[in-house]
Amino acid sequence: MVTPNTDVAYDSKIEGDIVVSRLDAVVNWIRTNSMWPMPMGLACCAIELMAVGGPKFDIARFGAEVMRFSPRQSDCMIVAGTVTYKMAPHLRRIYDQMAEPKWVIAMGACASSGGMYRSYATLQGVDRIVPVDVYVSGCPPRPEALLDALVKLQDKVRKTPSFKKNFA
Repeated sequence: MVTPNTDVAYDSKIEGDIVVSRLDAVVNWIRTNSMWPMPMGLACCAIELMAVGGPKFDIARFGAEVMRFSPRQSDCMIVAGTVTYKMAPHLRRIYDQMAEPKWVIAMGACASSGGMYRSYATLQGVDRIVPVDVYVSGCPPRPEALLDALVKLQDKVRKTPSFKKNFA
């Protein structure tokens, strides 16, 4: 069953080509289809992250092909791999430097929960230092799993009110 899209409406009876929509829906549509990831490749999951940008998987289909290595130009951090306590403050600093709104994808078992490393040096989940929006399971997860996480994050962004904090 197909549900009608109530966010955007086109009425051909109105003179001129006018599209009627809510500002919130338009802003979320823009944010959804133009995510600029900040790759935090810390271990083997980073190889799978790089594979997502290749022609076989083509992350460009989802509007997220512009990998930015500057936190000021990124709105989605992809933490791929094992986070150590030595790296954790730097990861948090990069997250703090990202502009609002920002989202985080924890890619792989190590980033999500420490994985097989239950040691004094490994952070047991990146969610202890930054808020995670989507977790990707696997060790290392396949590129398709990261694309699935990106789609889930896009759904979350689409449903999030854009201006509620500022104008309500």
